[in-house]
Amino acid sequence: MKNYDLTENEKSVLLKIARKSIEDSFNRSKDLYINSKDLISSLTDNLKADAGVFVTLKTKGEQLRGCIGNFNFNIPVYQNVYNMAKEAAFSDPRFMPLDAAELKNVKIEISVLTPLQKIDDFEKIEIGKHGLYIIKNGRHGVLLPQVATENNMDRRQFLEAVSMKAGLPPDAYKQGAEILIFSAIVFGEN
Repeated sequence: MKNYDLTENEKSVLLKIARKSIEDSFNRSKDLYINSKDLISSLTDNLKADAGVFVTLKTKGEQLRGCIGNFNFNIPVYQNVYNMAKEAAFSDPRFMPLDAAELKNVKIEISVLTPLQKIDDFEKIEIGKHGLYIIKNGRHGVLLPQVATENNMDRRQFLEAVSMKAGLPPDAYKQGAEILIFSAIVFGEN
């Protein structure tokens, strides 16, 4: 995924896919849009490239309403977005499933991920550029790159936050944890 980028049109297509995924679920139209001629004809090589993604749903005032994703690099980005949008809407354990009436007030944000890279030096973490993935004692947690900037975190606070996201003590990252970084192309609805 070296030098991978998306055009504004490709970003728009992915945002439409995410919204249609949720609408298809409400309409009980199983995978109607993902298999439509309209979509298939608009797919570019970038949209067919394999990539991990996270789909984030926010309501008025930028309130988190759901966020689910994966680091699955064995599925085309357009299909992964379709799947993760449904998961964010209906399967985030922190929230009740999205109600059809809420959808009009939801803004969708997509993060298309680069592959994970293990680091041994915390100085390599660039706030605003890198997301964090921690693994320790069978637990794991992920924070997207935008989390640090949205919450004015420095490197230590970001590492502590991802440790706690994994259900670990805040300083768990300091010893025996596997720390991986990744970047993301982040874009959303206006």
